[in-house]
Amino acid sequence: MTAGDPEGDLIARVEGSAGIIRLNRPKAINAVTLEMFREVDKALDRFEADPKVALILLEGAGERGLCAGGDIRSLYESSKVNGDLGKILWREEYVLNARIKKFEKPYVAFMDGIVMGGGVGLSAHSRHRVVTERTKLAMPEVGLGFFPDVGGTWLLSHAPGELGAYFGLTGHTMNGPDAIYAGFADAVVPSNKLAALRDELTKLQPGTPSKEVKALIDRFATGERSGPVAGLRPQIDKWFGFDQMQDIVAALQRDGSELAQATLKTLGEKSPRGMVVTLKLLRLARGASSLEECLVREYRAALEVFRSDDFREGVRAAVIDKNRNPKWQPPRIEDVTPEMIAPYFAEIGADELVFN
Repeated sequence: MTAGDPEGDLIARVEGSAGIIRLNRPKAINAVTLEMFREVDKALDRFEADPKVALILLEGAGERGLCAGGDIRSLYESSKVNGDLGKILWREEYVLNARIKKFEKPYVAFMDGIVMGGGVGLSAHSRHRVVTERTKLAMPEVGLGFFPDVGGTWLLSHAPGELGAYFGLTGHTMNGPDAIYAGFADAVVPSNKLAALRDELTKLQPGTPSKEVKALIDRFATGERSGPVAGLRPQIDKWFGFDQMQDIVAALQRDGSELAQATLKTLGEKSPRGMVVTLKLLRLARGASSLEECLVREYRAALEVFRSDDFREGVRAAVIDKNRNPKWQPPRIEDVTPEMIAPYFAEIGADELVFN
C-alpha cells in the first residue's frame, strides 16, 4: 500500500452489480506494477465467481488518464543487473491480457485521458471500450528500443490498411475517434457523461448480456466512428505498405509533402532495431489465428529486448536522464542485419509462454 492511501495501488470492490477495478497511482498516471497485475488477476477471480457481479468496470484514478503504461523504471533497473523482472512481469501481464479478451462477463474499460502500453493491454482487449474527447492513446515503445507488446501487434495488425504499421512505428497518438477507426475502442462518450454512464452500469442486473451493455453505452455515445487519421489513410497506406523498413523510409523520402517529412523525422528518432523487429512482428501478426499466438511471439521478443542495450538506452534517454537523445545500436536501419533480428523470433524452450 502507498503511504497515505489505505486502499493501495489497486482498488477492487463491488459497487452495485459492478466489479470495479481502479488503477490507483494517479501521481504516476496509474503506471502498472507487477503487484498491480497480480491484484487485477485476483479481482477477476473474485468477480467471476460472484453471481451478484454483472460486469467488470476498469477505470483510472485522477484526471490525467487510465494508465501511462508499465513500470518502466523498475524494468530498467532489473535489466541493468541482469535480473528477471522482465521475464516474470511480462509473463503474468500477457497471460492476463489474454484472460481479459476471453472474460465471460461483460468487461467495460473507461479509456479516458492517457492510455499507453500496459494500459492498452488492460483495456483494448476488453469487450466494451469507451474513449472520450480527452483520450490520448499510443503505443510509443519503439522509442524505448522496444515494440508494441501486450497484444499490441494483434490489435495493430487488424487496423485498416497500414494504420497499424504507422501507429506502431511512429508511436503517434490516437484521439478517441482515431482509436475507434483503428480498432482499439468502440464508443466515444463525453467525459462529462462518464459518471452517469458509470452509475447506470452499476445498476445492471446479473446475467445482463453484452448486447444490452453495448446498448446502454451507445445511449451515452456521440456516434463518432473515425478521427483525423482516417483522412490520411491513402498516404499512410502508400508509405507503409512494405515489409522492409528501408522501403518505408525510401517511400517517405520520395514524397516531398510536409507530412511525409515530419513522419520521416519521427522515424529517425526511433530505435532502428526496434523498428525492424516491430515491422516483422506486425507482418507475422497478420497471419496469426489468435491473440495468444501474438503474445507468445511478443514474449520471445520481449525477453531478447530486455537483454539489449537499446532498451536500457531508450529508457535512460526518455525516463531516467530525460535528455531525449538515445544512442541506438546500430544507429542506422541499413545496419540492422538478419542475424541481429533472429534471436527475437527464436523459440525459448522451457521459458515459453503458456496460457491457463
